[in-house]
Amino acid sequence: MLKLQRTDDTEVVSVPLRDKPIEDLLNKEWLLTNARGGYASSTIVGCNTRRYHGLLIGSLNPPANRLMALANCLEILILNGERAFGGAHSKKMQNGSAGSVFNLSTFEFNEKFAPEGFSYIKRFRQDTGAHFDYQLDNFQLTKSIYLLREKDTVAIVYDFTGVQQPAEFVLRPFIGLRDFHTLQKSYARVSSTFLGPGLLVRHDVPNSCGLFLSCPSMNFEKDKQWWFNFIYRNDRERGQDFTEDLWTPGFFKCRIDSPTEIVFWANLSNQCEPEQLIKADIKAVREDLQKHQSIVIASAQTKDKKAGSRFVKRWQNSGYLRKLCLAADQFITKRAPTNESRTTILAGFPWFADWGRDAFIALPGLLLSTGRFEEAKSVLTTFAQAADDGLIPNRFDERSGTAYFNSIDASLWFINAAFRYLETTEDSETFTQQLIPTIQGIIDSFHNGTRFDTHADVDGLITAGNDVTQLTWMDAKYDGVAFTPRFGKAVEINALWYNSLCRLAQFYAGRDAENTKHYKSMADKVAASFCQLFWNDTTGCLNDCILPDGSVDASLRPNQIFAVSLPFSPLPLQKQKSVVEVVQRELLTPYGLRTLAASDGRYKGTYTGPQRERDEAYHQGTVWPFLIGPFVESWMKVNGFNRKNKKKAAEFILPLMQHLTDDGCLGQLCEIFDGDPPHKPKGCIAQAWSVAELIRMYYLINS
Repeated sequence: MLKLQRTDDTEVVSVPLRDKPIEDLLNKEWLLTNARGGYASSTIVGCNTRRYHGLLIGSLNPPANRLMALANCLEILILNGERAFGGAHSKKMQNGSAGSVFNLSTFEFNEKFAPEGFSYIKRFRQDTGAHFDYQLDNFQLTKSIYLLREKDTVAIVYDFTGVQQPAEFVLRPFIGLRDFHTLQKSYARVSSTFLGPGLLVRHDVPNSCGLFLSCPSMNFEKDKQWWFNFIYRNDRERGQDFTEDLWTPGFFKCRIDSPTEIVFWANLSNQCEPEQLIKADIKAVREDLQKHQSIVIASAQTKDKKAGSRFVKRWQNSGYLRKLCLAADQFITKRAPTNESRTTILAGFPWFADWGRDAFIALPGLLLSTGRFEEAKSVLTTFAQAADDGLIPNRFDERSGTAYFNSIDASLWFINAAFRYLETTEDSETFTQQLIPTIQGIIDSFHNGTRFDTHADVDGLITAGNDVTQLTWMDAKYDGVAFTPRFGKAVEINALWYNSLCRLAQFYAGRDAENTKHYKSMADKVAASFCQLFWNDTTGCLNDCILPDGSVDASLRPNQIFAVSLPFSPLPLQKQKSVVEVVQRELLTPYGLRTLAASDGRYKGTYTGPQRERDEAYHQGTVWPFLIGPFVESWMKVNGFNRKNKKKAAEFILPLMQHLTDDGCLGQLCEIFDGDPPHKPKGCIAQAWSVAELIRMYYLINS
């Protein structure tokens, strides 16, 4: 059972590990981020189970171009003066002599764990850092991992207490220095050089990035080795390459006679010059991290005081809101162009960068609900400046920063987020000077025609794409096969289109009579066409898509829920109620909405296997937790916002609240769940819009 505890006004995830099966422990992960796209992540026993795990993954071009720099460390405590510094196949190192050698680390090789340091861990905790509490003979040890804010630097602290016998401590770092999407093999050429107070490691290629290692209280002994065939079980499950070779330059060592604190530093930098290397003090690092978390929580608490529901007190006491806000903070990062640093939102960890669609679905929950208005403005203006031909970028290239415009809904979600920003902040100056021109450009381009044959048809509805494009959020495609072809008139695209037109008509009311009339006329035409074209009397809900030839895709999918949840709906109330009832009956699970009804012959209930199988299941029954937001909002809109209904709405989101600290990546919400019970968490271990919509629903229920 996991518990939430309170320490220095931050929430701590606490997990007792003793006597728990290793297979269960490997399914629980932790994540630290540094506000520049970098992170540290592993399992709660310290055994890496995916290529994206590591103690330091840095970003060379924030928030992208990420390198897995420091993979892990081998840690050994040796009593009775014995020495055991051998390589991966040293029997002494793996097993030790009885009671004298404690191998504290855990790696997986060839279907077995060697060493098995997890047996010494009694508890895992997470607050500003990740903490492993060990219980050893004659020793107590807490290992803490801290990722410095806005720096690609990790500090690993070993706090020895209860020292009853002298011992020798050995620390051997394992180096990656590879693109975080790839795996390393032993033919890579790596070198190490003593530099100032530590060791500089880099690949033997021009202009390679360097990893600087330093441990002032330990001595370093050179002992270069390759360790072979580390196994990453999650990659194996995903049908990917799953073995890696890691290089180590040697080991640090020291003698432990009394209670002591050892700090090991690792820093990734393009400019590895001594004066720019690690100068941080661990006390200052802790204080900086605690201060930042306090600011994040204080902003949310200030807004939370306005909430009046009795559910607030219950959830405050459980720490859910505080945990949600700290989870939200992990996605807020800096995009660093040549002239200035601007805020952006990473779609998910570990592998996503910033995506326009995800950013603007997530922005209201991550930033507006938590009182982070300046950052919300920065995200909106950053993407607005990158708009082209009426399209908001859907993503930026990992290396070059080039904008890609392969979506049509990112632009419409931008409009929705911009108006929510105006409502929340009343910042009319930013809105009128920097956002309205982009919004009008989007509307004009969508109406008159832009890329991907996107345009308003004679009925006023938006049609776009063809059989080889994937322009909506259901964009899974493999080897030329689109698993959810939704070209033509997609239901949520036109719900967003109608909402955008109504928003503009409302904005110009009392400001500009001509524009008010223009956008209202467009909206009225869209509403009439929408009801006529999308409503399905047989199913009592909405068709999912109308293809260019007029054929109807009546698949029962969750996209129709946006026609109810958005501020302006083209449907009369009775039809809105019917949509919500059908979605609740056919698609709702404890963790969100299925992407396809289980009664459909194409339904895929589990998301697993090689990429093709996973892509095929991605939107064919897989559960997406972010969809709980529009569902709950729709349910309350059609049933009323009274106390009784708020209590029911709270029950809808409680399983996700509990999942936040019970499973998967602790303190986070994953990207997807299996469609079939028990709905195992899958995909990205931390997803921005999953967290954002849960926060937004928290405030909606508790307002």
